Amino acid sequence: MAKVGLKDIAAQTGYSIATVSHALRNPDRVADATRKKVIAAAEAVGYTPNNLAVSLRTARSGNIVVIIPDIADSHNSNIIKAIEKVARARGYSVLLGDTQGSEAREREFARMTQTRQADGVILMSHRLPFDRKPGLPIDKLPPIVNGCEYAGHDDLPRVYIDDYQAAIDATNHLLDYGHRRIALISGDVETHSTRERLRGFDDAMAAAGVEVDRSLQVRAGYTLEEGIAGATRLMRHREPPTAIFCFSDEIAFGAMYALRDMGHSVPDDVSVMGFDNIPFARYITPPLTTIAQPTAEIGATCAEILLDIIDGKRPETPLRILPHELKVRESTRRISG
Repeated sequence: MAKVGLKDIAAQTGYSIATVSHALRNPDRVADATRKKVIAAAEAVGYTPNNLAVSLRTARSGNIVVIIPDIADSHNSNIIKAIEKVARARGYSVLLGDTQGSEAREREFARMTQTRQADGVILMSHRLPFDRKPGLPIDKLPPIVNGCEYAGHDDLPRVYIDDYQAAIDATNHLLDYGHRRIALISGDVETHSTRERLRGFDDAMAAAGVEVDRSLQVRAGYTLEEGIAGATRLMRHREPPTAIFCFSDEIAFGAMYALRDMGHSVPDDVSVMGFDNIPFARYITPPLTTIAQPTAEIGATCAEILLDIIDGKRPETPLRILPHELKVRESTRRISG
């Protein structure tokens, strides 16, 4: 079978070979609509760029590295798939840096840009993996985009949802259902997303005139095991909650398992709210009420921005906030009183 080339994409789109080449390798030289049409056509015809030839011409590696706390997390895996799709269409390969939350490993993977093993970084962490002196412009660092988190630098290109408003929406749903003793199983308080969700919860409770019981809050990691431990602890409280707001779906799955194991019904005894809307959320019993994050859009947007930066095109604004959605399913119910 003959190898698909630029001329095949040109025939598919009606553009010249030169325009197709610019759209794939120098996207700042063509209109966004042109670039998107070329990328779609490249995927349709099965175009695979010659990364070695490109790297010899441009002195680039043809790789980007994604620094991610846990590649096994279902929320993260959907983001990775979207990043890989965009990167491949634009002639790049994706290297995955699974850090397991280690700052040292974050810096180790980031150094790949300094040893020319990668041309840029998508950072799914709250820590900048480079030393940055005060006043140093962001464009003096290797190309980097922050996804889902905030690393403390306002000029760093970043893509995430409004975690504060998402937490308000989740909390208001439980309040609207009559719940007042609402417990939390939150994530790592060092992260921006967790702090914003905590702030949103507090503000929603205050707006409803409901006092927050701090003894019903458990700090945890974003894992099923942490959900089991957290829910077990909460239900041993002298006044157990009627609802538990979990800061990830995996935490919620663990909480639901623990509740059933302790003889409690979800949602008849305790309502459970998740966060993320990972694929399994709609298929467990009962289906999980949760906040949906647009993971595919997050991944694709991070990749597009990073590859544009590598090609010399800075984003017009460093911050891209994408929409979230409350998915009401059967793990939450109205209560009386």
